[in-house]
Amino acid sequence: MINPVLSVSGLKTAFRTRGEWSEVVHGIDFSVGPRETVAVVGESGSGKSVTAMSIMQLHNPGLTRIEGSIKLDGRELLSLTDAQMNDVRGKQIGMIFQEPMTSLNPVMPIGEQIVEALLAHRALSRTAAKAEAIRQLDRVRIPDAARRFGEYAHQFSGGMRQRVMIAMALACGPKLLIADEPTTALDVTIQAQILELIKQLQAEENMSVLFITHDMGVVAEIADRTVVMRHGVVVEDRPTTEIFTTPEQPYTKALLSAVPKLGSMTGEPRPRRFAIADAKTGQLGEAAASVDTIDHAAPPVLEVNNLSTRFSIRSGMLGRVSGRVHAVENISFTLKRGETLSLVGESGCGKSTTGLSILQLVTPVAGSVKLEGEEIAGLNEDEMRAKRHRMQMIFQDPFASLNPRMTVGTAIAEPMLLHNMASASEAPSRVSALLERVGLSPSMATRYPHQLSGGQRQRICIARALAVEPSVIVADESVSALDVSVKAQVVNLLLELQESLRLSYLFISHDMAVVERVSHRVAVMYLGEIVEIGLRADIFANPQHPYTKKLLAAVPVADPAQRHRMRGLTNEDIRSPMRPADYAPPLRNYQEVADGHFVMAFEPV
Repeated sequence: MINPVLSVSGLKTAFRTRGEWSEVVHGIDFSVGPRETVAVVGESGSGKSVTAMSIMQLHNPGLTRIEGSIKLDGRELLSLTDAQMNDVRGKQIGMIFQEPMTSLNPVMPIGEQIVEALLAHRALSRTAAKAEAIRQLDRVRIPDAARRFGEYAHQFSGGMRQRVMIAMALACGPKLLIADEPTTALDVTIQAQILELIKQLQAEENMSVLFITHDMGVVAEIADRTVVMRHGVVVEDRPTTEIFTTPEQPYTKALLSAVPKLGSMTGEPRPRRFAIADAKTGQLGEAAASVDTIDHAAPPVLEVNNLSTRFSIRSGMLGRVSGRVHAVENISFTLKRGETLSLVGESGCGKSTTGLSILQLVTPVAGSVKLEGEEIAGLNEDEMRAKRHRMQMIFQDPFASLNPRMTVGTAIAEPMLLHNMASASEAPSRVSALLERVGLSPSMATRYPHQLSGGQRQRICIARALAVEPSVIVADESVSALDVSVKAQVVNLLLELQESLRLSYLFISHDMAVVERVSHRVAVMYLGEIVEIGLRADIFANPQHPYTKKLLAAVPVADPAQRHRMRGLTNEDIRSPMRPADYAPPLRNYQEVADGHFVMAFEPV
């Protein structure tokens, strides 16, 4: 029998709060074999990251109690001194964290940070350590590594910062790599690059990987075996193929049922709700397709024509304009009542700025925006405030968009009172009705945002948007920060509300699998421009623009049979939309390849 690289047995982790111990991991067991990739999956609060931090012993020792056994190559880690454990970290176990900016020193060049790790764990001179650091940066596909050695973390994109973290984690040749949600904050194309890079480096180093995530598509892509956690216990530990084909536990079935699968909407003419399994029984819910919510005969509820938004870059003592960020460049589209148009693309492509420009929360430099036939571009602040109730926005982070000092009921009632849509005496009953409509108890009106889960907070934001009876809702990455099952529930809620209220959605997202589930039409954005727009079925079944094909190729496939595929993705980030002050955008030509399916003349992407 082959001995495991990592063996965890009876692991219990408790934290001391207000003088009392609270156990959050309850005696779990699992192992990681040589050259094996094991995924630990579950929703937020399941104990995944606590388990990883316990293995590395990175918790506050005075406020944390760890019991059980953690062995690395048969050596008990829990009995090591602090100095001995410091030697294990980095040298024998490397770790990649979710957010590289919290792990990288902002005032030290990234190359020097790798040199520091090499000098701590390997007998190298500073000159040799620098040469090795540059070699590691080359290995993780950072272009012009020797030059970028001296740059700082803020000068790198999110994907490149994560590559630096991988280089640092692997610099000393560890036996085990722990990757804690390393791709959650990344765009789909950058995520695909990082996953492929980890697979390639694992094969080169014969290294074991413990991969922590809540994304079941990523699990299928990378893991040999999967450990499913819930409420601090392991509910299932089996080969990944078996987890996906014959899940045994109801909770595992619930997780898998909520995974949006690219291609699952083939042949479906309209959006379809998720059939979510019950976490206690495993029983599947209903997956009814939406009725035809679009009012085809009526004029569009939203018309956007030649919209452009640019941000000036000033430099020098006089603050002269030296350049401009062309965030949104000459885009046009319409949105009918009851329709969902999705804007998709990577970070920096202009999706969110488009939404903010339509709501006049940032000021466009050109173009027309008509809401129900009325021109709203160019209205002053008071005029726009009077019309804004007809067009609401749901933001990505519900915690940041809710006032922490305001109760849920007050937050929902505020826009109704501001727009004189309810009196102070009517507001409480309206709030209760809205809470019930979004699937929450009216009693939650007295709670504060910090007392709610992420999914509940997002439902509150939806209720607040509905409070003023809008015609159009701009949903800006409104489900991207949610766990997979909560994401499915919120998507189902949005589709149910669209059906009952004939709402129009501008759905902004980089998650192509979710977009396929919710959309009637899709517009693909790149560097501030729409490069392809058409019916959802046309965009997904017959993509024409190279950038659209790139986005679709990068989506993790929730099929373990395709786990070892190498997609040959490029290592490039999206190009900068910054242009010289005198830059004149070229006129674009579009070809109609099918009814309503338009594609920009190809540009290198």
